[in-house]
Amino acid sequence: MIKEEKDRLEKLEKLAKQGINSYPAKVERTHTISQVLDGFDKLLKQKAEISVCARVMTKRGHGGLIFAHVEDGTSRMQIVFKKDEIGADLHKIFNDLVDAADFLEVRGTAFVTQKGEKSILAKDFKIICKALLPLPEKWHGLADIETRYRQRYLDLIANPEVKQIFKKRSQVISAFRQIMDENGFMEVETPMLQSIPGGATARPFVTHHNALDTDLYLRIAPELYLKRLIVGGYEKVYEIGRQFRNEGIDWQHNPEFTSLEFYWAYQDYEALMDFTERIIPDVVKEVNGSHRVVYRDVEIDFSSPWKRKKFKDAILENAKLDIDKLSDKELIAGMKKLKIDSDYKADRGKLLDDLYKDTVRAKIVQPTIIYDYPIEMEPLAKKCEDNPKYTQRFQPIVCGMELVKAYTELNDPQDQLERFQEQQKLRERGDEEAQMIDMDFIAALKHGMPPTAGWGLGIDRFVAILCNQPNLKDVILFPTLKPEK
Repeated sequence: MIKEEKDRLEKLEKLAKQGINSYPAKVERTHTISQVLDGFDKLLKQKAEISVCARVMTKRGHGGLIFAHVEDGTSRMQIVFKKDEIGADLHKIFNDLVDAADFLEVRGTAFVTQKGEKSILAKDFKIICKALLPLPEKWHGLADIETRYRQRYLDLIANPEVKQIFKKRSQVISAFRQIMDENGFMEVETPMLQSIPGGATARPFVTHHNALDTDLYLRIAPELYLKRLIVGGYEKVYEIGRQFRNEGIDWQHNPEFTSLEFYWAYQDYEALMDFTERIIPDVVKEVNGSHRVVYRDVEIDFSSPWKRKKFKDAILENAKLDIDKLSDKELIAGMKKLKIDSDYKADRGKLLDDLYKDTVRAKIVQPTIIYDYPIEMEPLAKKCEDNPKYTQRFQPIVCGMELVKAYTELNDPQDQLERFQEQQKLRERGDEEAQMIDMDFIAALKHGMPPTAGWGLGIDRFVAILCNQPNLKDVILFPTLKPEK
């Protein structure tokens, strides 16, 4: 036990001996601090009695005067404790037994100090939560990265700008939800525990259900269930929720992340490109007040129209490789010449993905739509009618990151089964990220799914760009971390 905790426990005991409950269940609050500050002149003129509840951040004494800065969830202000106003007993309790980090209920009136600072002159107070550990030594700037992530509550107390990031994240989600609702989409919830994880190329987390004595997987995407709802007769559905992928952790990946996915019957990927260029700029402006944001010292302009490039044309332009004319062997030779880091024993889809990420995606800064991906890279999208080697898929890229994955959904059950079977062959060869065959989903498609387009956005990456945060850990309240030793 650290000395600070021991000292505070002793104070807690002294309070108890005086019959003071340091953890009461009920408090009385007439105003938040921001409400006091907003209406300060009126409260001062009326000499109205007010009651606030807040955490003590600092305290300093000058004889019969004690000054404390307190903070609630809305703002911060000063409380002045005068011995002749609150009485000798309460003054002594505050001076001797109240520490920074304690929560108080303070009753008093609006008051302006000689230095002109808006304050509350305390008439009475009570402790409503005695903190047994102190705030960080430098609560105006907790700097240790590991502590900030592991003890986010301290980060939120110490760094006001961090609170603003997560307020903005909430605003982003609310703005997307409002847009979806206004456009006639219905919000739904689909299973997070699935017997067959599908809808993405990723390694799942596995768990065991004791009562059913069966393994289940945390979902890697809600896609296949949302499309089942399109089969069931809904035409516009969306879900905002967590996905889980058993993958590495870096500045743009976290094993659990938040996405927005929607499915829209009787639309195709071209319609969704136009929709994307409308809704994302709208959210950026709603949350940031402008279409322009600064990310990593670069100004990003989200206003439409955005550039659009076909996948194969972007590869040809940046890597000087015509993938339509290259065999797998020739593709590997070209990638090695470009010094692309890849598993050259992998299937063509993974090779193309690595080539694309290094030569195209990494170079894109301003919002750009890359579309028509090779069929080897997309087992769930319709083939392009003018070239069946490619699929009707697109992705907006910003600052080298994929924001959205969208495509015209495959609704031919026989074609879908064949693609699943190809994925199964990859799994049998050791690819743990390849998709499993979901025969129940095939059965759903056999009952008929109308032409449909689907769309998924990574909320975390989007918020990171809007808040100019280079690491996803800074926009996820409780990121996944390696256990402490």
